Amino acid sequence: MPAETDSREMSFLEHLEELRWRLVKSAASILLFSIVAYFFTDHILNFLTRDIGAVYFNAPTEAFSVRIKLSIITGLLAALPVVFWQIWQFVVPGLYRNEARLVIPVVILATIAFVGGAAFCFFLVLPVGMQFLLGFGTEKIQPLISVGRYISFVSWMCLGFGAVFELPIVSFFLGRIGLIDSGMLRRGRRYAVVGILVVAAAITPSPDVFSQLMLAGPLYILYELSIVIVRMTGRRG
Repeated sequence: MPAETDSREMSFLEHLEELRWRLVKSAASILLFSIVAYFFTDHILNFLTRDIGAVYFNAPTEAFSVRIKLSIITGLLAALPVVFWQIWQFVVPGLYRNEARLVIPVVILATIAFVGGAAFCFFLVLPVGMQFLLGFGTEKIQPLISVGRYISFVSWMCLGFGAVFELPIVSFFLGRIGLIDSGMLRRGRRYAVVGILVVAAAITPSPDVFSQLMLAGPLYILYELSIVIVRMTGRRG
């Protein structure tokens, strides 16, 4: 029999109160990091646009709103360890002791996976994608890229890749506690392909098929990797 859980049974209202405080702490950490990040938005913007040259704003408030958006996104990325920790601490009371021991390594791996996914998108996928998309320009059709739309495109793509790179970590955790197994994932492969295409269409900021395929391809590879991870590390029997 698994070891007993460490905490007493909580009522529904106590769970809601616990969730509320976890969300407050997560939001506070994001806000704090966002305020700090605001003072570095010039450097962040220069870094994000280094491969495409000048960008333009088309409304009086656009340049300011882009700085706010960049601050929030940077604050979210910086606060990821805190956010993941709060999520797992909310989950821990419902776990057995041997399962709760996974929390710290899962938080660390989840943070690394998210940042790794965002970096993979920014340094590998986006340069190729932007070169491909801008390559359709001609002498008569020149790009005039809005800073707001460009930052939205880059942000959604990087956040989307960061989120989908969590799939192996989530699969590892669910496999360890016995909720899924590799056979279940293999049998669900055909449904996973449909789900992956739906997720890619929902996450990508623009409706073009190219952006969706850029996300769907790595996501399917991660699904196959998850099958291997669950087969190797999942609960036996």
